[in-house]
Amino acid sequence: MKKITIVFAFLMMSAMTFAQGEAPLSKGGKQMNFGLGFGDGVPVYWGMDWAVHNDITVGGSASFNLDGFNYMAINGRGDYHWNRLIGIPSNWDFYAGANIGFKIAFDDAHTSGLDLKIHVGGRWFWSEKWGLNLEIGGGTGFGTSLGVTMKM
Repeated sequence: MKKITIVFAFLMMSAMTFAQGEAPLSKGGKQMNFGLGFGDGVPVYWGMDWAVHNDITVGGSASFNLDGFNYMAINGRGDYHWNRLIGIPSNWDFYAGANIGFKIAFDDAHTSGLDLKIHVGGRWFWSEKWGLNLEIGGGTGFGTSLGVTMKM
């Protein structure tokens, strides 16, 4: 059993070492994201991501609800991009991360306060600069978003 474990560990490390994936956004790069959310009304969002490592981005986002403009949220976020680890090409992007920020309510139906969310998402770039973005999350913010990403 011990030999099988050692062989399995060696194969996994080899696969990670020789994976052919490419970072969707290289260290020092940035991208802008914008689109619509679905969940608590119809939020519109805008955000920026900066690559601090080939696999890690940090950024910020802002969203507000088009359905009556009854709340707004401002968040910081961090994402880990799995491309190189799982070996997918750079025109695809698979990531997971977390948001932390503040939600400001403008009506009695919503509450102001801390806005926490975890999310998973993916992007498909149809060109060197433009891509589609789908993100699913949970927590105190809206659940699903669909939008466009522009590399800068």
